[in-house]
Amino acid sequence: MIDTHAHLCDPAFSGDLPAVLERARAAGVRRVVAVGESLADARRNLELAAAHPEMVAPAAGLFPTRLDLDEADEICAWIRRHRDRLAAVGEVGLDHWKVRGGQDRELQEEILSRFVQLALEVDLPLNVHSRSAGRATIDFLLARGARRVQMHAFDGRAASALAGVEAGYFFSVPPSVVRSPQKQKLVRRLPLSCLLLETDSPVLGAEPGARNEPAQAIRALRAIAELKGLDPRALREAIAANESRLYPGLDRLTAPSAR
Repeated sequence: MIDTHAHLCDPAFSGDLPAVLERARAAGVRRVVAVGESLADARRNLELAAAHPEMVAPAAGLFPTRLDLDEADEICAWIRRHRDRLAAVGEVGLDHWKVRGGQDRELQEEILSRFVQLALEVDLPLNVHSRSAGRATIDFLLARGARRVQMHAFDGRAASALAGVEAGYFFSVPPSVVRSPQKQKLVRRLPLSCLLLETDSPVLGAEPGARNEPAQAIRALRAIAELKGLDPRALREAIAANESRLYPGLDRLTAPSAR
């Protein structure tokens, strides 16, 4: 399994990350896509990948509530310099839960537009946040020609996801699916060919409030298998094929120093 969206640079993992990664490996997770929310996160993710090259696949992005064009441009320039060492552009996206409207939403859209164009330029997947903005985000991405897209922890209606499915976008499912009727409906409705696993560690675990970690991807796998009526081993093979389509060559990543 690949945990396609986790925040390994979060302070929640500062004291025991090697043990966290070892538990993930023991649970069957062979790689973790470490997303970032800031330039500091991007640099830290490269450091983590250098320290744990067999497990950590670094990504870089700007969380959509950080409404700073200068920081966005700085991160874009940083991604261009390190494109060969990165698994994805992310976490980026739209957030209509915290960003309610007006000029702030326009700025959020401008920032995402720059990351969409960057992902096309450097040929990296977009790892996308869309809290309370599922259909709006998919429509935005489609209008700008985004191609390699992962919708992380999609919280919209299944019907709102279908335009993304038709465009070949992927939807990653966290362990919180075991307690989320919305995510259970999404899994039942969407085709297996577009599903991925994620944890969004340290949040979105199976137990509310408990620290989540990449080993818990197995909880998401088992829940999807039950919802789809599939053998977990067959499901794992199908999801592995999806992972290879979105993240080809992930295991060939190497990590330089995080300059």
